[in-house]
Amino acid sequence: MISRLSGIGRAPRTTRPSPTEFDRRLIAPMLFGSVLNPVNSSMIAVALVPIGVAFGAPPAETVWLVSALYLATAVGQPVVGRLVDMYGPRRLYLIGTGLVGIAGLLGALAPSLGALIGARVLLGLGTSAAYPAAMQLTRSEAERTGRDSPAGVLTALAVANQTVAVVGPALGGLLIGVGGWRAVFTVNVPLSAACLVLGALRLPRAARAAESREHGVDLPGMALFAVMLVSLMLFLMDPRPDRWWLPVFSATAAAGFAVRELRVPKPFVDLRVLGGNAPLIVTYLRQLLGYTTAYAFMYGFTQWLEEGRALHAAAAGLVLLPLSAAALTVSALTGRREAVRGKLVVGSLVQMAACAALLLVGSGTPVWALAALAAVMGVPQGLIGLATQTSLYRQAEPARTASAAGLLRTFGYLGALAASAADAAFFTHRADTPGLHDLALFMLAGSALLLATVLPDRSLSTLVPSSGKA
Repeated sequence: MISRLSGIGRAPRTTRPSPTEFDRRLIAPMLFGSVLNPVNSSMIAVALVPIGVAFGAPPAETVWLVSALYLATAVGQPVVGRLVDMYGPRRLYLIGTGLVGIAGLLGALAPSLGALIGARVLLGLGTSAAYPAAMQLTRSEAERTGRDSPAGVLTALAVANQTVAVVGPALGGLLIGVGGWRAVFTVNVPLSAACLVLGALRLPRAARAAESREHGVDLPGMALFAVMLVSLMLFLMDPRPDRWWLPVFSATAAAGFAVRELRVPKPFVDLRVLGGNAPLIVTYLRQLLGYTTAYAFMYGFTQWLEEGRALHAAAAGLVLLPLSAAALTVSALTGRREAVRGKLVVGSLVQMAACAALLLVGSGTPVWALAALAAVMGVPQGLIGLATQTSLYRQAEPARTASAAGLLRTFGYLGALAASAADAAFFTHRADTPGLHDLALFMLAGSALLLATVLPDRSLSTLVPSSGKA
């Protein structure tokens, strides 16, 4: 796959990259770094039960091992992305991947569940650097070579992340079988070391943003952004009437954030530029809608397979394998052509068809039909993620590519939390068939809304490299 990347030539490796071809030496650190987050997000799924047994903690407490990573990464991606824009990808990549190794050691030695959750927070912050750095490197290489054709590189990032997310639970199970649940954290040490070596040897020292840094880092803006987002995400994780103060607190922080960002010369998020870039805002909305449906299906359908369809957990996992296989296949086959509008239209329509088919399933539906339905749902997962990633690359201000990419990931995490809240709302007591059908209607509405944002948007057919202006 990597050897055929668009824009990557077959010239022999030298210390100086070709002036007209993507620097192949950057691919390995970009891919290794970008998979740190999905591998840690997926491996923990099989470790929650043994960790709960080890510390005598119920599922309501061990779930924070998942939520802590989501919270830290959702905040960390755009924050670290902004630092990448200001100081270049190499420095933040090395700091971030170094933190991953430290977090791995702390997790392996954690004496309590609280310490383990703290290690997961540090892990989330550490894994926040690589993806924005990869997007910034892609942008800088396109500018250096004058060949703005990143489809192959973006596809490699997407396929690598999807592949690791699929094999993560199996890898976690293998590690637990060999060395116990602490091995799931220990594995981050060699992964971190590999990233540090590759990053130190291959990432360019001179890759820095052209933007002036005389005004420093907007720390108050970042703090207000973190408060706004964490408050909102905490509410989405467990939306109850008695937690009404969380969205109010989030809205208050949002107001303060807006006032701050509109007044400072070099804001964390330039609201003036973002407000004038309607296509990018719509891309963030599409990311939220697409990921809400994807995660709602993944979480809700899996629960229903085990409770409503009475399948064993292992059998439920096998039913979902076609979903991952379809997503990987579609990404690999379509990644070399951008075709953003076509991917979004087809992805939305197929997603709607899968949600409609979900209304027909019941406790007696054959397993082969359920596996086929999972495969159909994998098609939009392979299309929509690639399309929003490419859209962002084309629509974002070049000087803020990394922070814009981090914010795209944040909207994906918000979609995951919204999906969890939806699953909890429709499966009040157990994952039964009526609840699944209600969830299908919710996903169908979201998919229809996604399609409604795409059909009238003719600009998607003529996306061109950003000129740096709003």
